[in-house]
Amino acid sequence: MLRKTLDQFPLARPYLLVTAIAIALFWPTWFRLVGEWLKWEQVLAHGLPTFAIFIGLLLIHPPPPLENRARRSFSVLGSLSLLATVVAWALLELVRIDTLTYLMLPAGLLALAWALLGAKAMLRFLPYVLLFGLSLPVWSDLVPHLVVLATAVVTKLVAGMGITALIEGANITLPYGRLVIADGCSGIRYFAISLLLAMMMAILNDFRWKGWLVALSVGASVALVVNWVRITALVVIAYQSDMESSLVADHETFGWAIYAAFVIPIMWLAPVLRREGTPDGAPPHLLKMGFVAVVAAFLVGPLGVSLAHSRASGSPAWALAVPGFVKTDPEALPLKITLPETLSQEVWSAGQTTWISLAQTRNTERGDKLVPYLPPRVSGNWFRTDQDAGYGSNVRVYQHLTERRQVVTAERFQVGAYTTTSYTKAKLLQIPATLSGENRFALISVQGICAPRSCDSAVQRVRTALDNLTLDAAR
Repeated sequence: MLRKTLDQFPLARPYLLVTAIAIALFWPTWFRLVGEWLKWEQVLAHGLPTFAIFIGLLLIHPPPPLENRARRSFSVLGSLSLLATVVAWALLELVRIDTLTYLMLPAGLLALAWALLGAKAMLRFLPYVLLFGLSLPVWSDLVPHLVVLATAVVTKLVAGMGITALIEGANITLPYGRLVIADGCSGIRYFAISLLLAMMMAILNDFRWKGWLVALSVGASVALVVNWVRITALVVIAYQSDMESSLVADHETFGWAIYAAFVIPIMWLAPVLRREGTPDGAPPHLLKMGFVAVVAAFLVGPLGVSLAHSRASGSPAWALAVPGFVKTDPEALPLKITLPETLSQEVWSAGQTTWISLAQTRNTERGDKLVPYLPPRVSGNWFRTDQDAGYGSNVRVYQHLTERRQVVTAERFQVGAYTTTSYTKAKLLQIPATLSGENRFALISVQGICAPRSCDSAVQRVRTALDNLTLDAAR
């Protein structure tokens, strides 16, 4: 293995150099990425090992060599793509939209390979970059969707088995207790590991695109099925054991045992196509003119971000102006809101029917996010009941699991001078707000208690309050 690695090192060297330059060019994002890897959180526990596998595959199984080395010349399109990628990354890095800046790292690797090695070398590098993409901390964005999918499948399976259960959203209430299909039941770890195994197999076998599609499809399907089988089995075990089985409380090992029972036979039957000796051909050589684009990218990227941060200016905090409301304690909210510590919260109420919460922050440190990360604002004791009510995407109705109370809520985000009802749009509005020197962000939440039989009047009150409120500079 060592001799083979040394023989193939000239093939791997250009791609390792591209990776090193990418780390230097996008260093702020890489620095945060390493910090995320070292947290060893469940959704990203595979991050650092995946990067190690990425480097290891470049060394022991580098991209195939190129033909007609003498014909390769400076790539104008590659250089332009590098500059465009760096500009996009700089804008996202400026406002710290971390998920998108992380996604720019694979794009930056490919753009650098295109500018420095040519288009053919970039295409040979693509499978390895896709594998590296699995190490990025974007998996948490998939968790809610996987939970919804698992909930839909498992509840149908449980209902079809004739088990006595009350199913309310992601909550399955059995005669002796309740099971919740929460984020830990998303199966995200099985999903990530399965895709990693599928990509490793595709790279080591030098699969073409059809082989890649088959490998990824099988990997993703196995991960989903394993998780559905695991949750369904736990529901059956809980039902049959009256919630007394130890697997109900500690089902981690049980899940990995089911995963192994599925994956080991599939890996055993997977095809193995070995390379015989060192492939014929020449490694890609560095295009000297490409370094001109790299230097320009350094000036536009890290230097441009540093200069833009220096434009930030201070602004006073906002004060809420809305007729008919008086200030009250945040604990008076009928639906408690989970907020990050960086936000300071104030609450106003109109009687005991409608409440308005204003949570805001002002950036004082250079490089801080204008729009902070907002976790799910509603606790697990509540579940949504408005999916088919037709109230619109901005208005949501939640019901308490035990007290059966229903609360209507609507949100608005204020990013400097910009207003939106979408958190995703608020993250994007950071770009023009930051470039204009803004440093303020606010989350406005309006809540109303439903009548016993209908939430229509509460919805109308919440909408009216949200439409009539204004934010003024505090005196």
